Amino acid sequence: MLMHWGRFFLVFVSCGAIALAQKPLDVPPVATQPSAPQSGPITFDVVVTDKGGHPIRELKQEDFTLLDNKQPAAIRSFEAHQIEAPHNDPQGLFLVIDDVNANFNTVSIVRTQIETFLHANGGHLPVPTAIFLLTDSGLNQITSVSSDGNALADVLHKTQGQLREIPRSTGFYGGEEKLEISLNGLAGLANHLGQASGRKLVVWLGPGWPIFDSPNVIVGPQQQGKFFSSIVGLSSMLRENDITLYAVDPIGTADAASSRTFLWESFTKAVTKPSKSNPGNLALQVFAVHSGGIVLSGSNDITGEIEKCANDASVWYSFTFDSQRADSPNAWHDVQVKVDKPGTVVRTSNGYYAQP
Repeated sequence: MLMHWGRFFLVFVSCGAIALAQKPLDVPPVATQPSAPQSGPITFDVVVTDKGGHPIRELKQEDFTLLDNKQPAAIRSFEAHQIEAPHNDPQGLFLVIDDVNANFNTVSIVRTQIETFLHANGGHLPVPTAIFLLTDSGLNQITSVSSDGNALADVLHKTQGQLREIPRSTGFYGGEEKLEISLNGLAGLANHLGQASGRKLVVWLGPGWPIFDSPNVIVGPQQQGKFFSSIVGLSSMLRENDITLYAVDPIGTADAASSRTFLWESFTKAVTKPSKSNPGNLALQVFAVHSGGIVLSGSNDITGEIEKCANDASVWYSFTFDSQRADSPNAWHDVQVKVDKPGTVVRTSNGYYAQP
């Protein structure tokens, strides 16, 4: 099945005159669905592991402490989930092959290793899975959602003719084009998945898009306001639509020591106001960390990296608490979840933007 979405959300990118080798960056906000009111109950998913990444089971509500802007918040409801036990919690694993920010050879390797993942365990997938392909024409859903890994692998194998080099501008202008397509793809996917209930694990297989971290790129107050609008919109869509994002860099060991691989780490602090916004805050890896997902790079074992992400579907916890009403729009609320057990690692959404 081939389902072409096209471009649901358009971001038009333009550049002004270049002076003294400096380039003004003018990227309008990504068009996103309106956020739901942020007063009242709000639900977060939480993954708890040991330092080796193994999930910790059988935690109770009393093991958790929730802080909203460093103030204790009461947990209204709590639920522990285990995939082995009968439950009514639909989940989905959604693999995105990024044919925009990775070259042809890398994408071909990604496709092959996805097939290996799908054929594992006789093709019996623990979580229903679907595959998407991001190209210069937009985001395409190339398989339906299924637990039959062998059937999905067969469909994926038959689509190999779609994988090709994308001719486009290079340098600064080529980077803007990649940024446009990528952010539209992420927004479109978040909106599409939000139409279904349940928890969604999105594994984005690509090195990420350009973040324009250069002294030669001019970012003024007006542009920062546009960045902030995109940050608020995309992060809110991911959380409200119950999406955890994972960033898997398929370039592997060949790119492990590259400064590009770790550049995003400078932008992981939550953006609280427009004047704090930078293009790096829109990086794929930053959205992944803020959604409670993980960033994986430096390995050629793409199949194993996908398995690490999918493992989050085996055990997790969800809780609901009362969010706070803000005095002004888009007021950032930092959320921290602590577990009263030594040696634990907690991952969840890092907060929410409250509204009046």
